This record gives sequence, structure tokens and C-alpha cells, in this order.
Amino acid sequence: MRTALLQSSGRPGSVVENLKVLDEAAGRAAAAGAGLLVTSELFLTGYALGDDITVLAEPADGDAADAIAETATRHGLALAYSYPERAADTVHNSVQLVSADGTRLANYRKTHLFGRFEREHFTPGDQPVVQAELNGLTVGLLLCYDIEFPENARAHALAGTDLLLVPTALMHPFQFVAESVVPVRAFENQMYIAYVNRVGQEGEWEFAGLSTLAGPDGVARTRAGRGEELVLADVDPALLAASRGNNPYLRDRRPGLYGSLG
Repeated sequence: MRTALLQSSGRPGSVVENLKVLDEAAGRAAAAGAGLLVTSELFLTGYALGDDITVLAEPADGDAADAIAETATRHGLALAYSYPERAADTVHNSVQLVSADGTRLANYRKTHLFGRFEREHFTPGDQPVVQAELNGLTVGLLLCYDIEFPENARAHALAGTDLLLVPTALMHPFQFVAESVVPVRAFENQMYIAYVNRVGQEGEWEFAGLSTLAGPDGVARTRAGRGEELVLADVDPALLAASRGNNPYLRDRRPGLYGSLG
């Protein structure tokens, strides 16, 4: 499945404008043969918005979700987008996967919140593994800081995730996460990882770009630079199966020794 990574910060503070940016990118991705487009973290609203992040939060089935489902249907490709999710009296940092026919397949709430801003404005999720079937692949969802905890990626590997989608807002000086940690996670867990970042300055933060699709061999199939960019690469089930057959990490685990890690 050809997968498109939309490395963009959109138009922070404007859901309407970000829906337009997403629609335009979906058109380009579909024209290039992509079956899936993935955005950066909190793409729908912007990241560095202070208290406005809660004002712009929407439910998983809200107006923006309907608009994105229509975009997916019109362009004929699946979309994974990140947004502030309003649920009852809480707000979560979430990512939702929508199929090419507009069906909402999965919604994941970030479990590991990074820094004071996130801890003050979001409630952490409590479901570590969220998956859906898409075009013959088991697709899993995480967000940003989550991938820096090896337990999260391993939980997905043990649950059979083939392609792990990770919208992110990776800041300077932590670019080594995109350059080194993500490819290693893909290799040690024998999966593809699509890691999609924001770019440029927002408030006190400068986002590092460097979005990548890493394969189970630890090799980046594509890597963006430091600016706004749409990059594409293929997720190959045959290569994944062969790699898993040749790599013994998951088979050679000894879970009985790991009890003290809890």
C-alpha cells in the first residue's frame, strides 16, 4: 500500500483552513497512487494554541470528522488525522483513521503526554493498542511521545500490527528520534512505522520535520526534509513477511524473565 506522509503544520488556529490543506494533499496523494495519507500531530487545529486547543476540540464524530470522511471518499484513499478530541468533560490528544469509503475505523487517545502543555490540556488515554484492518494490513495507531517508550511498539508487534502510524510534533533538539529511534523501533519489532511530523516555529517550539516511513529492516523508505512536504513510500506485505521469517526477535523472547519490568 502506497502511503503518503503530509509533513505540515497546516494553518494553526484554523480548522477550516486545515481541512482545505488536507483536501489538497489528499488529491495529490491519490494522484500518486497512495491508498493512505497520514498527517502530523494535532494537524486539524495546530499544536501551540494554549487554552484555545480546548475551544477547538471536537468529538470523534463531529463536523470535522464528517468533512474528512467526505474528503476520503471523494479522493478514494484512507486518512489518518490527529486532532483534539472532546469526550464528555475531557479533551484527549487523538488520532482517527478513516477508510476510503468514509468509515471511521479506529480512534486512539495518546497515552503518554509530553511536557507541561499537554499535561495541562489533555487527559491521557488508557488503551495502549488500537488497530484496524486496512487494505490487507493490520494498522496500529500511536502519537508522538508514545513511540519513545519501547513497550508501546512491542505491544503492537505482539498484537500483530503491520503498519504503525505515529503522527508527531517532534521538536528541536530531539531530531534523533526521527533519525534513529523510529527506524530501530521498526527493526526490533518487525513492522513498518510511518512517523509524520510538524515543521517550523509555533510559539516556543520549533518542529524538526524529518518525517519518515521506516521498514522492518530499519531502513527509511522515504524521509522528508525540514520544510512542508508530501512524501510517499510503499508498504510491502511480502517484504514484511520475509523479514519476519528471517528475524528471530519476537520468537526468541523469554517473557518469563521480564516480570520485574512492570
